[in-house]
Amino acid sequence: MLRISIQTILRGALMAGGIGIFLAATSPLEVVAQDRTPMRIAVEGAFPPFNYLDANNKLQGFDIDIANALCEVGKFECQFIIEKWDDIIPNLVAEKYDAIISSMSMSLERRQKVAFTEKYYNSPSVFIVRKDSSINDISPAALSDKKLGVTSSTAQESFANHLYPEMKKTVFRSSPELYKGLADGNVDIILEDKLAIYDWIANTKAGSCCEFKGPDLVDITYFGEGAGIALRLDDKERLTRLNEALKSIKADGTYDMINAKYFPFSIQ
Repeated sequence: MLRISIQTILRGALMAGGIGIFLAATSPLEVVAQDRTPMRIAVEGAFPPFNYLDANNKLQGFDIDIANALCEVGKFECQFIIEKWDDIIPNLVAEKYDAIISSMSMSLERRQKVAFTEKYYNSPSVFIVRKDSSINDISPAALSDKKLGVTSSTAQESFANHLYPEMKKTVFRSSPELYKGLADGNVDIILEDKLAIYDWIANTKAGSCCEFKGPDLVDITYFGEGAGIALRLDDKERLTRLNEALKSIKADGTYDMINAKYFPFSIQ
């Protein structure tokens, strides 16, 4: 039987930089698992190019890449959960997951229910019409007899209900359905997040039917001050860690690389 003294083992470990004994006791995978905090992240999965399911039913998009980067830097062991938009805040509060990273605008109404990190991107809202539309004036009076499309439980729906009360509205379940409703002529005009619909208008055959109409809409009351990561109001430690991680990926260039993957301009 081969025998080897403990002194020989120690001497060999020291010559190798002292890592031999540590690796024998704890594997790299075990070290990672011990160092990371579990975090369940909710996403809608129906808001391209920010979060969506690809042909292989795998989550993709700007939100997903940002979330993965934050999990790496912040030392979180992350799990994604696809959730209906209408249920996404109630189920966060009910502790069915720990964070929402799904392009959620930080409106005053939402701030009463959840806490937000610093913004991770900013985007105005905008009206969109078909190119053959006769609509030129987007004032409430001019649009009072038009059909408006919005997505359910969004800042755009709330804005339209309060500032365009006379308009007939069709509420769609998701952004892709909203876009199709406009292209098919089921509504005359839609209100949407500008960055969310940018790729559809600029890079798809279906979206070539349509164009932005009127100025960008920026209203803190309804649209907040950009998109943030939503957490439960009492989750102070996670809020601090995510803000630190967000600052880190912006400083080291990771954020800019993800930004460039989806947009030819900065969305900070």
